[in-house]
Amino acid sequence: MRLTLANALQELEGHDQPFRELFNHGSLSVEIYKPEKVDLQEPHSRDELYVVISGSGYFVNGDSREAFEAGEMLFVPAGVVHRFESFTDDFATWVMFYGPEGGELA
Repeated sequence: MRLTLANALQELEGHDQPFRELFNHGSLSVEIYKPEKVDLQEPHSRDELYVVISGSGYFVNGDSREAFEAGEMLFVPAGVVHRFESFTDDFATWVMFYGPEGGELA
């Protein structure tokens, strides 16, 4: 399996959501996510990993709010409130959901 940014962004064109699942295998689901202006996502039922492709801004993860930029990896445990804030127009990220409902135990 090979995913490119260009192909992923092309899959989003004309799609009615800011995300699109591009691959799944077992418990792994890989998406492209490119919100416009505001991130409206809710907590998810599985653990989640972001790899920021482009852009910068702030990432709220539970009680934490920190700057992020392209090339960074961000982890969110299942059920934790999180969102991207004040992000640049070119912001895009890979999203990987994995593991069981409720998340993996530490």
